[in-house]
Amino acid sequence: MIAIGGTIGTGLFLGSGTTISKTGPSILLVYLVLGFFFFLMMRAIGEMLYSDPSQHTFVAFITRYLGPAAGRFTGWTYWLGLTFCGMAELSAISTYVQFWFPTIPAWIIQLVFLGTLASVNLIAAKIFGEAEFWFALIKILAILALIVTGIFMMTSHSVTPLGHASFQNIFHNFSMFPHGGLSFISAFPMAFFAFLGIEFVSITIGESTTPHRIIKKAVNETLLKILIFYFGAMIVIMGIIPWTHLTPQSSPFVQVFKLAGLPAAAAFINFVVLTSASSSLNSFIFSAGRHFYQIADELPSDSWLHQHFATISKNGVPAAAIKVSALLLLITPLMSLTNGTSAVFTIVAGSSNDMYIIVYALAMLAHRKYRESSDFLPNGFKMPWYKVTSPLTIAFFAFIFITLFFIPQDIIGAIGAIVWTVVFGGITYFHQRSMVSADANN
Repeated sequence: MIAIGGTIGTGLFLGSGTTISKTGPSILLVYLVLGFFFFLMMRAIGEMLYSDPSQHTFVAFITRYLGPAAGRFTGWTYWLGLTFCGMAELSAISTYVQFWFPTIPAWIIQLVFLGTLASVNLIAAKIFGEAEFWFALIKILAILALIVTGIFMMTSHSVTPLGHASFQNIFHNFSMFPHGGLSFISAFPMAFFAFLGIEFVSITIGESTTPHRIIKKAVNETLLKILIFYFGAMIVIMGIIPWTHLTPQSSPFVQVFKLAGLPAAAAFINFVVLTSASSSLNSFIFSAGRHFYQIADELPSDSWLHQHFATISKNGVPAAAIKVSALLLLITPLMSLTNGTSAVFTIVAGSSNDMYIIVYALAMLAHRKYRESSDFLPNGFKMPWYKVTSPLTIAFFAFIFITLFFIPQDIIGAIGAIVWTVVFGGITYFHQRSMVSADANN
């Protein structure tokens, strides 16, 4: 539920209209390819976690197998990415609430939701899991409602203002690249970012009572369930609404329920995306807290960050790390009081999203080092066809990053990710070298 809650969000409920309008029915192929490579990445992370389930995040393995500099760079990069994604979700939440209560200031809504979900995370991991279960369940029920409604309409050939609902609509006048090869390629990064958060399930393993059993079950089943939900939703949407009639401006879910004779569809979907954004924010706070704890824990024991943030509360959660992550999210309500920082936020958020690709690639490189180490378990939970699938997955992440430069709105973010990697990565590397030299001289 945590992985589903972190992955299925506004990218499906609101953004699927954009991806379908770009590629038509071939969007199914895009999600199939992405699902395959995300499954391989999760198997690589799962294999390392199976060998040492005591680790709180997969970044610990990057530190162990690629070195402290790479680990520190990845930890800070991933943590910042999580917090900026959390800010984006917090901004979205206020927009969805104002659908019903337009007079309430956005900053008040954001403070209420941030305070509530931060408190949920501070109480206990079990409470977080319970909240995330119900958040994810609402999303799943909405998707199942869409699929059941769509199947009924298609099997009964229901008449709509756009014609008859039918499976034949999906491949009627089919074209692999209806708007050209570039539109097809640009759908990959859009769909890629819809999968962000699937690795959240790995962050919960260390707090599970039966980690080895959970690792296998979660990794093997999660992606299949997500693909079923995405595939099922996409097939139903295109079966009821000919893909040539879908527009990016409106949620396909709203359009389907309206055609099914449910005039309250807009309000219903607004409720679903509100819970979806709340679910994502809940997951981002949980994950950011664990990652900040990991950053502090890997620093020398006499450092200020280690002493203050590498601690576990009586409730069994990294409370101090969760609090500092939540405090950073307070930037969002401050931004809501002024419009001057919105452009900067857009650029920074775009860059942080693009840096996820770099983080995922480093996780795959760490897995390759793990395979060469004495920690490797020949009888463990192994990544399938490793010698072929590992380099293919890394090459695919490189392909996704390159495609960002073909999309005008993603170019700034991609350049920002490169600048961050070169500058901060370089500073981290040389700082680590200076520390090693100082230790050698002493």
